[in-house]
Amino acid sequence: MKVLWVCNIMLPAIAGQLGVPCSNREGWLSGLLERVMQEQGRNRIELAIAFPAGEDVGVFHRTMQLGEKTSCDCYSFLEDLNTPELYDAELEKRFREILDDFGPDILHVFGTEYPHALACVRAYGRPERTLVGIQGLCSVIAEEYMADLPAKVQRQATLRDRIREDSLRQQQKKFRKRGEHERAALLLAGHIAGRTDFDREQTAKINPQARYHFLNETLRGIFYHDRWKRSACEPYSIFLSQGDYPIKGFHYLLRALPKVAEHFPDVHVYVAGSNIIEDGTLKDRLKISAYGKYIRKLIRENRLGERVTMLGRLTAEEMKAQYLNSHLYVLPSVIENSPNSLGEAMMLGVPCVAADVGGVHNMLTDGGDGMLYPAGDTEALADRIIEIFTKEAIVERFSDNARKHARVNHDADQNYYRLVHIYREMLS
Repeated sequence: MKVLWVCNIMLPAIAGQLGVPCSNREGWLSGLLERVMQEQGRNRIELAIAFPAGEDVGVFHRTMQLGEKTSCDCYSFLEDLNTPELYDAELEKRFREILDDFGPDILHVFGTEYPHALACVRAYGRPERTLVGIQGLCSVIAEEYMADLPAKVQRQATLRDRIREDSLRQQQKKFRKRGEHERAALLLAGHIAGRTDFDREQTAKINPQARYHFLNETLRGIFYHDRWKRSACEPYSIFLSQGDYPIKGFHYLLRALPKVAEHFPDVHVYVAGSNIIEDGTLKDRLKISAYGKYIRKLIRENRLGERVTMLGRLTAEEMKAQYLNSHLYVLPSVIENSPNSLGEAMMLGVPCVAADVGGVHNMLTDGGDGMLYPAGDTEALADRIIEIFTKEAIVERFSDNARKHARVNHDADQNYYRLVHIYREMLS
């Protein structure tokens, strides 16, 4: 069978061959690609990959060696990922070229967050052979976007926000627009792949006629090896994998931290991803967003300056090292489907505290694999962190159970066989 993947990013395996920087987002896609390449001949899947590129890479088609003995047709298309709320009809033309050239039996679109998802399903025009995989859901994100921020902060716009037309309210409006494109794409898909109660319920509201397929994600290979040990981590350190924008809940953790610090004065938070509070130079201060300004205010008012370290963007190896060095992983988001960072932490056995939102409960069992708390409840968040830091016995139990649960959810073999089964069902 001939399968065309349409991805949200240029996968690292492709970027490496082109000699261009790559994104660490959607790391599970790299894990899945590795497995497909290993089994390509055995299961008779001829794979092609389409992905967004900038002007520096341009539009191209070439065959690349992505496995030890296997190759793959790779197609790029031009898309401005900085303005995902804008639909470009020219994308449909490019996808018709790709589809005519490769002639797929199945179109598999990973994610609905960008306009290319709608463009490719429109160009293909075969709902019965179209599978759309759910990552996040922009329409739901839009409604939760402000995440209990004070009304004054919601209205603010820094110089950076005004120049980029990217204030918090404008960001929320952009997500609503992306949600419209998402809805249109899902209505044109005959098949939807998801893995949580949340995404099944939400997509059924949009397109109840589409067939829903359960399909867990495979993580990047590096996270299947090594294990967290309490004796080897930095005591009372907390890892937050992302804090760039409100729904990720960085501000909730900062509000909870003073209570934690009363009991554990050495508590320290490490945050991966974009440094939204950097202010070392005038240029840095001019680039700060309203949300970054609010985060800085919370740090200053709660005297947390010595307790927060922004790590910047990390490679997979650096992420893994930070997980293993942390006493606790916290997911304080106000909305999630099935966050890969939580899966990575659980796979390594890192103790986890997470907000009970979206599909998180399908990944982590409260009291068994870790702890859940009501989203936005900073008192409860602080209490869960204190309990983890206090009770050594439950930490070891959580660590063991989390690893077992994650190895089931992210079993590379089972997820691959399930994917092939879905493809075959679609063809039959």
